[in-house]
Amino acid sequence: MSSNADVKKLDRSYVFHSWSAQDLIDPLPVHSGEGSYFWDFEGNRYLDFSSQLVNLNLGHQHPRLINAIKQQADTLCTLAPSFADKTRSELAERIVNAAGSDTFSSVFFTNGGAEAVENAVRMARLHTNRRKVMAMYRSYHGATSTAISLTGDPRRWANEPGDSSVVHFFGPYPYRSPFYSSSDEEETTRALEHLNHQIQVEGPNTIAAIIIESVVGTNGILVPPPGYLEGVRKICDTYGILYIADEVMAGFGRTGTIFAFQNFNVTPDLITFAKGVNSGYIPLGGVVISKPVRDTFSTRSFPGGLTYSGHPLACAPGVETFKIFEEEKILEHVQQLAREVVAPRLEQLKNTHDCVGDVRGLGLFWAIELVKDKNTREPLVPFNPTPEENAPMNALVAECKKRGLWPLTHFNRMHVAPPLTISADELNAGLDIIDQALSSVF
Repeated sequence: MSSNADVKKLDRSYVFHSWSAQDLIDPLPVHSGEGSYFWDFEGNRYLDFSSQLVNLNLGHQHPRLINAIKQQADTLCTLAPSFADKTRSELAERIVNAAGSDTFSSVFFTNGGAEAVENAVRMARLHTNRRKVMAMYRSYHGATSTAISLTGDPRRWANEPGDSSVVHFFGPYPYRSPFYSSSDEEETTRALEHLNHQIQVEGPNTIAAIIIESVVGTNGILVPPPGYLEGVRKICDTYGILYIADEVMAGFGRTGTIFAFQNFNVTPDLITFAKGVNSGYIPLGGVVISKPVRDTFSTRSFPGGLTYSGHPLACAPGVETFKIFEEEKILEHVQQLAREVVAPRLEQLKNTHDCVGDVRGLGLFWAIELVKDKNTREPLVPFNPTPEENAPMNALVAECKKRGLWPLTHFNRMHVAPPLTISADELNAGLDIIDQALSSVF
């Protein structure tokens, strides 16, 4: 029987970890998982409030997803993307119908979210015959070449210089408004004015696309204020710019709708997805393509492709995911938990703890923003903190883990993003631990 020490030693001897200084990390060995929990090799149990990397939407070891993979493996394990595959085609049909078959026509499958972004941008550039792409500063779009250039947060810095055709802009953030707005309405107006002015000086005829996370994920769980995405859509239509909705993290039920943009009165031209499409059981992502963009490549070859595009073993749990969503009423469950548990509990935390400045979110996609002072809104730790500056957040994380909760944090925020299948009792238990940890540390 392996132990935590055995597995950790093997990992540290041979595995090179992403986004890490290799000699400074201490990864937790994980033995097994079920539902909303996972266990290490010593039997310690953790409530997974991060859904791993906000991708395990249907939880650990969902029996129907596992069975779908097994059945597909018994029939056909793999197939090149140039062939027609029943499972791949069925998943594409379900995704198109979920996005809106009146607007969208097809799906280009990838192995993950970053590749989806790369190919969506490629399609937009070829469709418009323009080069520039605009993205928010508070964003994360992936770690491949164009995707990391589009990313706004500090993970981009070490990868520069990148794609010189990327232009960043400030999106709305009502709690810390870069536009000095005093209301959601004013925030929307000023944010759209800022974007429009920037397009003017960049040259509208040079811009192929604007890519926006429908709800900004890692960089704040920023829910667009009313009218903002609709305003972006109008600006795009005015200048012939494509609107790409990045749904890699926010899609597939995370916000209580299949796609997060469906919470707003807006329809994009391209949609990128991954993660929740099959809960990450096997790598899969893709681009949902509108009819006009698809028609660009009717008789013109699309210059892109992947050996494992639409891999049957990955598509099988994707098809089953749609069936589970319908039969187990996942969206209704998420909406109910948001309304009856998360929103009131987080508001209670805000009223109880001096260090909680703001809470916000949709569905099971929320942020608790921590501050030193509620009046000044000074963040508990600064933007892109050093390890020493991040000590308060590290202490909070350690306290949560000690109590059996695996949290997700970024800078001065703790995010609440458990599996969509979590029960009300489990959700309340996790929020109780956060409450206790805040009291213990601060």
